[in-house]
Amino acid sequence: MELIMSNLNVVWFILLCVLFAGFFLLEGFDYGTGILLPFIGKTDVERRQLINALGPVWDGNEVWMITAGGALFASFPHVYATLFSGFYLALFLMLAVLIMRGVAFEFRSKSPSRAWRTTFDYCIFIGSIVPALLWGVTVGNLIQGTPIDETMTYVGTFWDLLSPYTVLCGIAFILLFTYHGGLFASIKTAGPISERARAASLVVGVPTAVGALALVAATYVYTDLFNSVLAIVCFAAAIVLFLISWGATRTRNTKWGFVFSSLSVIAVTVAYFAGLFPRIMVSSLNPEWSLTITNAASSDYTLLLMTIVALIFVPIVLAYQIWVYWIFRHRVTEKDLHY
Repeated sequence: MELIMSNLNVVWFILLCVLFAGFFLLEGFDYGTGILLPFIGKTDVERRQLINALGPVWDGNEVWMITAGGALFASFPHVYATLFSGFYLALFLMLAVLIMRGVAFEFRSKSPSRAWRTTFDYCIFIGSIVPALLWGVTVGNLIQGTPIDETMTYVGTFWDLLSPYTVLCGIAFILLFTYHGGLFASIKTAGPISERARAASLVVGVPTAVGALALVAATYVYTDLFNSVLAIVCFAAAIVLFLISWGATRTRNTKWGFVFSSLSVIAVTVAYFAGLFPRIMVSSLNPEWSLTITNAASSDYTLLLMTIVALIFVPIVLAYQIWVYWIFRHRVTEKDLHY
């Protein structure tokens, strides 16, 4: 216990990793299903099946992002301040499309007009692919480094966030989430749409594998992530898990394909956090100006208080979400659509 109390900043770094792993796992297939919506849903009924598959869980999945943001603010306020000020335009754009996405879920079936529903279907698509891209760009910037000065202030512009490496990260995130979402759609729907979703995952899986290998190579060239043995192991595990997932999907065992794609997403997240540790934001101007778990952390009292809060409420959130997924575990069929 004394060891934990003396390393609360490490505990909160690990907790942030857990929260973001949960977010990318859950919101990953959420975004992926939304990206595939206009393409694999050939009829209004099929598109409604996909939306109903996400309906009970999509807003709960976003709780992980809110929780991670709150945890970042409470545990490492300097990181929160630097990140949200430097990445302001990107995060504002993300927020705007997420609002549009939420509105589209609620309003899509308010009118029988085909043009009305098609418009909101593409709002869901845009509200899914843009955040996936921006999260990839954000993660790429965190590990590659951004212009942060000695006062922990971001001194760059919006365009400094875009580089070959960060754009590659964004594309890789889109591909991985789309593959992940196709598997979720396959196991949560029935009929032709289910098989079409599985086929989409198989097709997307090929460029995803290529993108993952390109990302690993670029990460070796542009970052120091591979100085961490744990990061190397997790990256290797992520590739192996993805290949197992793709193989299971090809043999029509989409449930196991989804399990292994979930593990692959978690492994990638852990790899990035392991490569960052003990940093949280890397300064491209001077490594000594990077924000770390030491110079960016809250006081010991704040970390202790937040640890108590986390021990109480994180299990509650987990239990609630597990219960929701269990209740809505069945496939969505045409008979379930009553609109």
